[in-house]
Amino acid sequence: MLLRCFGGEGQVLRTHAIFDGGSAYPFLNSGGELAGLIGRFDWGSTSLGPLDAWPQSLRTSVDLILRSHVPIVSLWGADGIMIYNDAYAVFAGGRHPKLLGSKVLEGWHEVADFNAHVLKVGLAGGTLAFKDQELVLHRHGQPETIWADLDYSPVFDEAGRPFGIIAIVVETTERLKAQRWREAEQERLRLMFEQAPGFMAMLAGPEHRIVLTNPGYERLIGRRDVVGKTVAEALPDAVEQGFGQHLDEVFASGQAYTAESALYAVQATPGGPSNNRYIDLVFQPVEDQHGAVVGIFVQGSDVTDRREAQRQVIESEALNREIIDSASDYAIIATDLDGRIMRWNRGAERLLGWSESQARGRDLSMVFSEEDRKAGVDANERRMALEDGHAQSEGWRCRSNGEQFWGSGELTPVRDAAGVVTGFVKVLRDRTEAHQAAQQLAQAQQAGGVGVFSLDFATNEITATPELCRIYGLPERSRFPVTEIEQLVLPGDAANVLDTRRRAAGEADKEVEYRIRRHSDGVERIIARRAEYERDAKGAVVRLAGVVQDITDRRSAERALLASQAQFEALAQAMPNQAWTARPDGYADWFNAQFYTFTGAPEGALDGIGWTRWVHPEDLGAAQAAWFSTLRSGRDFQSEFRLRAVDGTWRWHLARAIGVRDPGGSLLRWIGTNTDIHEQKLAEAASNRDRDRMWSMSQDLMLISDYSGRITSVNPSVERMLGWSEAELIGAQLVDFIHPEDVDRTVAEVIKLAGGETTWAFENRYRTKAGAYRLLDWTAVPDQGRIHAVARDITEQRAVAEALRQSQKMEAVGQLTGGIAHDFNNLLQGVTGSLDLIQKRVAQGRIGELDRFIVGAMTSANRASALTHRLLAFSRRQPLDPRPVRVNPLVGSMEDLLRRTLGERIDFELVIAAGLWSTKCDPNQLESAILNLAINARDAMPDGGKLTIETCNAHLDTRYAAQLRDVRPGQYVCICVTDTGVGMDAATIERAFEPFFTTKPIGQGTGLGLSMIYGFAQQSQGYAKIYSEVGKGTTFKLYLPRYRGDADAEEDLPQFSSAQGAEDGETVLVVEDEPVVRGLIVEVLSELGYRAIEAADGQQGLDVLHSRRRIDLLITDIGLPGLNGRQVADAGRARRPELKVLFMTGYAENAALASGFLEPGMAMITKPFAMEHLATRIRQIIEDTAPPTGA
Repeated sequence: MLLRCFGGEGQVLRTHAIFDGGSAYPFLNSGGELAGLIGRFDWGSTSLGPLDAWPQSLRTSVDLILRSHVPIVSLWGADGIMIYNDAYAVFAGGRHPKLLGSKVLEGWHEVADFNAHVLKVGLAGGTLAFKDQELVLHRHGQPETIWADLDYSPVFDEAGRPFGIIAIVVETTERLKAQRWREAEQERLRLMFEQAPGFMAMLAGPEHRIVLTNPGYERLIGRRDVVGKTVAEALPDAVEQGFGQHLDEVFASGQAYTAESALYAVQATPGGPSNNRYIDLVFQPVEDQHGAVVGIFVQGSDVTDRREAQRQVIESEALNREIIDSASDYAIIATDLDGRIMRWNRGAERLLGWSESQARGRDLSMVFSEEDRKAGVDANERRMALEDGHAQSEGWRCRSNGEQFWGSGELTPVRDAAGVVTGFVKVLRDRTEAHQAAQQLAQAQQAGGVGVFSLDFATNEITATPELCRIYGLPERSRFPVTEIEQLVLPGDAANVLDTRRRAAGEADKEVEYRIRRHSDGVERIIARRAEYERDAKGAVVRLAGVVQDITDRRSAERALLASQAQFEALAQAMPNQAWTARPDGYADWFNAQFYTFTGAPEGALDGIGWTRWVHPEDLGAAQAAWFSTLRSGRDFQSEFRLRAVDGTWRWHLARAIGVRDPGGSLLRWIGTNTDIHEQKLAEAASNRDRDRMWSMSQDLMLISDYSGRITSVNPSVERMLGWSEAELIGAQLVDFIHPEDVDRTVAEVIKLAGGETTWAFENRYRTKAGAYRLLDWTAVPDQGRIHAVARDITEQRAVAEALRQSQKMEAVGQLTGGIAHDFNNLLQGVTGSLDLIQKRVAQGRIGELDRFIVGAMTSANRASALTHRLLAFSRRQPLDPRPVRVNPLVGSMEDLLRRTLGERIDFELVIAAGLWSTKCDPNQLESAILNLAINARDAMPDGGKLTIETCNAHLDTRYAAQLRDVRPGQYVCICVTDTGVGMDAATIERAFEPFFTTKPIGQGTGLGLSMIYGFAQQSQGYAKIYSEVGKGTTFKLYLPRYRGDADAEEDLPQFSSAQGAEDGETVLVVEDEPVVRGLIVEVLSELGYRAIEAADGQQGLDVLHSRRRIDLLITDIGLPGLNGRQVADAGRARRPELKVLFMTGYAENAALASGFLEPGMAMITKPFAMEHLATRIRQIIEDTAPPTGA
């Protein structure tokens, strides 16, 4: 028996198992349930024998087991007889106590193999240990997967032989489940961080070093490389806007910082454009285990679109309110998700009686009847609207004065811009009159189809409605003998309705169908009767009351349906396709003969899932998945798979099935067909091979990448074009091969492609394996998460175009030659004439008038210098060099050149606008464009005319810019060139900017002029437009974007008298083969205090450089006879490495190449130059502050 001992306050002190003979078995005195069970168990029925025969080693082991609080089970002998303790009984669950004394292979039969191995090893003296061993046990009557740590050790008898095994069993199921749950949670947190719609970043330390960002954060900051950098290094734009200060405050205080709709002007590149974004953000401090702040977690959302949407909503709400209130016949009510009223139009006030202020905040259920409110009709309506997109309802509704009306309306969910439901809109209308009319009609229809009766068993008379009389064809009466109906029943059905005994006893069927021959016309009809027995106070049946209905038409329809089904089966058997049907649960229950003929399957072998045995194993998984998806969704089924024909071959089939539904929408069955598409599949495979052949043979580069820019496939043409093999490119990133200057543009284009846009023409440079770059022209389309692109190498094509452009410029130079020669001769006349007069006045001693002639000579010389500089700059070959430009001074400086170019028969007018904005472009290209337009205008006025060049400020608004291609709205500087020439028709204007298009005779134009001007405008972010009419002239407008920085100021040359002189006996060597020029330079040097040494050619200069004389600066002309200036400088530097050199040149090409021609310590000055300029440059280069060119 079990004895419990209690202490004070009802506490259990100890429990002892007391059983007969316990004193005889001290090893069972340790207590517990198992000690008692072991003492009472019939061990004689086991291989261990009775307790008295147990050896001491067994008794000692059992004593140790029973005293342990750890689950322990022992297995004894070859049978593995089980003895265990109380803790193991808990582990055994429902299998306890039957396990005690059982053979382990029978007690735990579900893991018999496992325990057989344990017995084999343990009884051989070996040990076993298992960590987190997975087992499937039936502890509670059903399979259960558990995990446990198991340790098995042998027990030896007195002779030292193993005769038992002790197993320590520690279940680890809960620990493992918890561990796996934690791992899953960590993975979910990682995915949440990466996939979060907002932006997140982790910052470490007081310097806020960025250690982790998510994709949302990268999108916000413009995909800059920021990880590993401090916020100040990576995001200077954010620091300048105060976000850095907030981070410092959070780190110092440990208090979070939050902001809503904060403005962040994102500047992805220093000095680049800003992109204003509004953000909600939180700076949350991160603390260590001691509570010290060690970092900051940044989290937020880009709410720019939401902010704009809110603004638009506010603007539209007033208009919506007016529209809603104008619907006075309808009550339009807006509620939140819980049905609380938010808005209430004037129609609602009129229909329901409450004003909007009275209704707002109350529950919409107030307009429902008491019965509907108790039944939860309003909540059910909201649920249906969420599930189906709308909910229609009708019923009695209440006004504020308690009056009821029949309301008919619809409830529709309201969604925000993200598609999230935020509330509902209820539209309600008074339909009381229509409802009453409908009720009357329904009652009339119902009365016209159903007859009501009551049969009194005492009188055997029937009380009937007029409809019942009509059904049986009897004269209309309210009461008559039931025999008048009974005699109409056909003999074959009489037993169903005429058994008066069973009817009187209340035993006859209450629902029956029978045939009658209608009294009025003798037509056979089928009648359905439903009735209930009425009893008196003693329980005796006294009458039968119910309804009857003529169901002849319904039964005819059912028979027609059966006939239709038979027709379907006949049609399905006759059609060439395989046909089949299935139950709503997907069980295939019928196949036509064509299916059996094709497969050769025995009759019935295809039923259920039998048809799957004839589906190709590679296709079966997808086919079954599609079928199960159809069964879950109710949508039509479609799948392609191969079926095995009777001859063992496989043929492709297209399987389709549709659901057949009853009028209520319930699914009745599936009807399907299989169509042989094997030939079509073969044709598709052939088409794919042709496509692959084109991929391999195309001379263009074909490439496929994902949206991150990782190359996934490339055709063999890449090796011919770029030198890289396919293996070297696949898996690499596109940006690894793109010219550094083109990376940002390319990344931006990839982002557009990822957004679904198509790239029709995009150019960038790709690095070849040899290290050179090739210019590629790309077309690309996005498709299913990939970018499919085709590129053509246009490197040589672009070089040819550049050569043609230079040719066109030289053509224009050729057209200028005559006018320039005339101008230059005039300017030379001014110089030589002035010098001649000075010479005569000096000989006459009349020096008082010399200043006038000196000024005249200098003016003519300066104008000649400006003319040659402008012509050489125009003809120079160079890339665009955009910089701030003041257009008015530039156009004004060209006036003389333009007048000479146009000639005397063309009247030229220059109209300069006051307050003209600055722009940013290449000034040389702008001069070239204006000159080209002037030449075109001159050629369009062969008989003379007028040319007007006008400057003005212009503003292109959004509407105008939207009508044009690649034009941004904004402020522009406009240069307008107008002539009174022959003009152009619309077709010519349309093609005017096309390369090589010209209306000039052969040999008089390349057709590149306007094309180059248009390209210059596009490259300068501007726009060009032509206005013209035949016979009335042409206006060409060149728009260049306004530049809001400071334009370059004009350089003021120092006066010669103020130029800084020599210091400490500095010596200059002058090498110039022109004596006059050499003498002038030496004279200037002497006046400035320099020691000057002259050399007439390169050899003389080199002799001086090879001497021991002091030389601080070498001034040399480049174009010397014999040794040229560069050769002299190089030879001199071989002896004097620190020698400083100032080259002089009158050739523009040398000036243009100065950046590649000059070395440190060298500079260049272009002839002609002012003496003041020369003096300044000499001082600059000696002091090592001179720029490389000074032309």
